[in-house]
Amino acid sequence: MNLSVKQNMALGSVAVLGLALGQAQEIPDRPEKLIFPPLIYDAPNPADYRVELESGTVVYIYPDRERPLIDLSVNIRGGSYLDPKGKEGLAGLTGSLMARGGIPSSPADELDEELEFLAARLSSSLGGLNGSVSLNLLSKDVDRGFEILRAVLAAPSFQEDKLALRKTQALQGLKQRNDDSRNIESRERNFLAYGEDFWFNRHTTAASLEGIRREDLLAFHHEWVHPRNFIVSISGDFDREAMLKRLDGVFAAWPHPGKKTPPVPQQREYGKSGVYIVDKDVNQGRVSIILPGIRWDDPDYYAIQMMNDVLGGGGFTSRITNRVRSDEGLAYSARSAFPGGAHYPVVFRAGFQSKSRTVAFATSIVLEEIERITREPVTAEELLTAKKSFIDTFPNNFASASQVVSAFARDEMIGRYATQPDYWANYRDNIEVVDIAAVQRVAKRRLKLGQVIILIVGQKEEILKGHPDHPVNLGRLAKGGVKELPMRDPLTMQPIK
Repeated sequence: MNLSVKQNMALGSVAVLGLALGQAQEIPDRPEKLIFPPLIYDAPNPADYRVELESGTVVYIYPDRERPLIDLSVNIRGGSYLDPKGKEGLAGLTGSLMARGGIPSSPADELDEELEFLAARLSSSLGGLNGSVSLNLLSKDVDRGFEILRAVLAAPSFQEDKLALRKTQALQGLKQRNDDSRNIESRERNFLAYGEDFWFNRHTTAASLEGIRREDLLAFHHEWVHPRNFIVSISGDFDREAMLKRLDGVFAAWPHPGKKTPPVPQQREYGKSGVYIVDKDVNQGRVSIILPGIRWDDPDYYAIQMMNDVLGGGGFTSRITNRVRSDEGLAYSARSAFPGGAHYPVVFRAGFQSKSRTVAFATSIVLEEIERITREPVTAEELLTAKKSFIDTFPNNFASASQVVSAFARDEMIGRYATQPDYWANYRDNIEVVDIAAVQRVAKRRLKLGQVIILIVGQKEEILKGHPDHPVNLGRLAKGGVKELPMRDPLTMQPIK
């Protein structure tokens, strides 16, 4: 095996420090004049940490004797997209109660007390795209800890009283859906970006929650929680071979046949261009500017990341932040994001909050910057700053043993290891080769304002008035004009007429 991540980082730091000290005879008068040699750092190789158990479970393992702790996460393929129609919320309830609904040897409250006595942390989830069961404990308690882990994964009790309590808590959460404009913005953004029928937009309702029984949790668990759908990341104080043998025991002789999880559905329907307003009495309007997105494996991924960093992803060095926040003082934070979706294309989004009367003006500025980056090449200095922000912080991805195996487990989950096993080894080179022409090319290709969707949550009447010193017609910012979106009933998710 190659040098450990910590050894690599330590050697790199020593090299940088030694060279810096060797050149320190003359101290420059300005900090920006400091010259540092490039950091030499080799990313760990995922193949060095990857093991496939007899059960079919893939394990990423990293012994680390520095602390007497074990960090383990059993990542589970599957989530809310597997909810049966009419039982939306089933995956989420199943996941939360695996660790909090008791096991055959211990009722839920007794298990919580024992975990507290052991100073162990146990959590579980199964909503969204994927699930996990995570365990952190002292290495001396590994025998009992893994007994609990096996029970939580293979035979959770789903106690009726805990299910009833969780359903009550979930119902209270549903009732509060419209209290926070941030939640409204996120929800409606997803409807506009992916369509009403996209799996992520099949929300839990009061009726679906009421219809979920303990038998449903058991059936869902037995069908999908199976070692063939597990990807494990584990680090800490243990012997590698002994731990692999122990994990083989945890996943052996599974009591339920289970099924292999199907791929995450890709069907989606991007909305029509326009300005959409949800009328909500709040002090500031929340704005999302949306354009079609990409997956992580898009050929333009690296150029898009550099383009977005210059546009709005780079904080105080980015154009949107400087124009909206620093120059005009219209928002505390204004940013953009163009992530590569893990399982399906995730949309581009620029966003901010501003006073109602300045919402239209601030929106026009963001659109100006989006249009400008498609029309004018970025500067060499802007591109260099963007590259350095990614390359210089690259070792942070592997700052600890836990981060190493967690990163590789995520890659396994999304199929990156299977298709791009050298992803991390080539990452910085792929960033470095991006040039100014590539940035402008992807900006023109991906940031087409004819497709822009502008979502605003705030005081409609005040927002439409605009600012007297900066008159902007909202209806002219997107070709579809202005439309009002009705608030949704928090218990049914149907628009309120």
